[in-house]
Amino acid sequence: MDVDHASDTLTANRAPSGVPPPQPRASSMPATLRESAFQVGYVYSSKMMAHTCAHGHCEQPERISRIFDILNQNHCLDKMKRLPIRRVLREEALLVHSQALWDKVLALHSLTEQDIADSEAYYNDLSLYVHPSTPYAAQLSAGGVIEASLAVARGEVKKAFAIVRPPGHHAEPDEHMGFCFFNNVSIAAKVVQLRTSVKKILILDWDVHHGNGTQRAFNDDPSVLYISLHRYEGGNFYPNGPFGSMTSCGEGPGLGYSVNIPWPEKGMGDADYLLAFQKIVMPIAMEFSPDLVIISAGFDAAEGDDLGECLVTPAGYAHMTHMLCSLAGGKVVVALEGGYSLDAISRSALAVTQVILGEMPPQLPPMVASEAATETIWQVAMEQSKYWKNLDPKACEPIEEVEQIATSLPELLKAHRQQYLYQTHGMLEVPLLSQTLIDRFRAQVACTPDIMENNTLIVFAHEFGNLAVELDSVMTCDVRQEHSYLVDCSKQLLNWAKSEGYAVLDVNVFPKPFPKTKHKQDDYAGAVMVYLWDNYVQLTAARKVVLVGHGPGCAAIMSLIQQRPASVMKSVQGVVQVVGLHNVPATPSHSGPLRQWYYNNSIVVVPSKHPLFHESKTLKKHGSIFRMDEEKPIKLIIKAMPGIQSFIKEKFALGVDLNGAMQR
Repeated sequence: MDVDHASDTLTANRAPSGVPPPQPRASSMPATLRESAFQVGYVYSSKMMAHTCAHGHCEQPERISRIFDILNQNHCLDKMKRLPIRRVLREEALLVHSQALWDKVLALHSLTEQDIADSEAYYNDLSLYVHPSTPYAAQLSAGGVIEASLAVARGEVKKAFAIVRPPGHHAEPDEHMGFCFFNNVSIAAKVVQLRTSVKKILILDWDVHHGNGTQRAFNDDPSVLYISLHRYEGGNFYPNGPFGSMTSCGEGPGLGYSVNIPWPEKGMGDADYLLAFQKIVMPIAMEFSPDLVIISAGFDAAEGDDLGECLVTPAGYAHMTHMLCSLAGGKVVVALEGGYSLDAISRSALAVTQVILGEMPPQLPPMVASEAATETIWQVAMEQSKYWKNLDPKACEPIEEVEQIATSLPELLKAHRQQYLYQTHGMLEVPLLSQTLIDRFRAQVACTPDIMENNTLIVFAHEFGNLAVELDSVMTCDVRQEHSYLVDCSKQLLNWAKSEGYAVLDVNVFPKPFPKTKHKQDDYAGAVMVYLWDNYVQLTAARKVVLVGHGPGCAAIMSLIQQRPASVMKSVQGVVQVVGLHNVPATPSHSGPLRQWYYNNSIVVVPSKHPLFHESKTLKKHGSIFRMDEEKPIKLIIKAMPGIQSFIKEKFALGVDLNGAMQR
């Protein structure tokens, strides 16, 4: 049943020729609701197939008809209420989109064949194709998701499946793109909030692509939690760029309400997705406690989809759906997004539908998540634990991968880091005078005994061994909760420096946890570096200094360089930055002599797949950049250590080859 009220007010907003006139009712319109024997509904109209590409396209009309047919063949539709469908109203679309985009989409109705041919290159750049029926299909698609969502929100049905196209999650407020014209799910969420008592909505997007349009629509809105699992590859997979990264968490009042789980490579399967659900998605969703769940159900991560190149099976989708159905009192809307293999999309949609109809998901074989997925999930847990108390990053840490360089927390509780440095390296605690710095860094700054008279000094800023020192008793200690194992690679550098006769100032830049907050933190790490420079380094005999930063220590080193440029350029012979895959090495913001000095006297060690190599403008600001075939920062510095040692020795004028074991 196709219902359309938009044509009453928009003369240009007409159905294609041959389409029968609409019937006069939609579920969003009546004043009262009737009890229904059906607990699950669906939305479908073959009229959305009128949006088609003359030359063929992977976003083909048969995507929805194949789903409809397989549900019918398996008697699912017999158990579901067919909900009325209608076109989205202008005022509904404008809850998300601009008037300019609305007008631009509606104008496609008047395109001639020549117009389509002439504009093909323009729309190809937007990853779109157009047809005179595109506006009608796009409006039906958005209206269908609205009707499905309203039916669930109002209790007409418990769950619903919107079998619609074109998809919507790439459509941004001001632009159509990525096969999408209107952002169906975003509009539906806004309409539900406006017209019903449902206010808190979870949008779970398992399409293989990041839903840039959906995140953009709610980026500053704490009433909608957006969680996306997608192939990212350092920002090199569509829609490209950093917006879908794990550090893209929303802004303003919406900070923390965008959760991105960005897969670093293709080939992710059931074990990877289900681990992400168990460790990230469900803990956050339960803490958020939504009134309604909307699944942006793209099936292009399905096994057999050549565009997504991932390996999620119908059983995998069934298990994810089953977990989501435990939220919001079971109020779940499934809205079709991508998926371009007709076999894969139909089988996956069938599995999801069977679950929302009440069937249990099939048993899965034994499985183990990949190393790439486990690492990504841990890093996401580290990032999102700033905002969500339910997340336990230490439970996500891939401990077995750092076994040789890891020490369990109970062991470190017996031998405090400061005691270890003293006993093993004869290092002494550096006293701090500022109460703020004492509260943050007491017993986390140490130096070798010869620091005052040695003319060569290595300043090493890092985040290893994040053990706070206020011991309540021999059994308890305030620690940073992200780490259940404290990995301390600094011992390798300290042993070498001692053997070479260099003095060392060892600075842990983040020893205590910040309170969980959605406000930007003060630069405590930079402050302690400047304090140590002014009150210790400048008073020593050291006239040959090398600054080494690892991970978060790099930002602290750069803060020192920018705040004390003159004295740094006078005393520092070299700067080393070791950063992981998801961090961009910093450069001095000052132009002129400081930037040139940094360029001439620095090396940066990064993974070979780092996105930096795709940003020529940023790349040119650094001097020597060394690629390492390792992505984890912990292992990266160990693998790069021979080259770092060679660089330091050369800067101290000992004539050792710079390149060491590293490759440019």
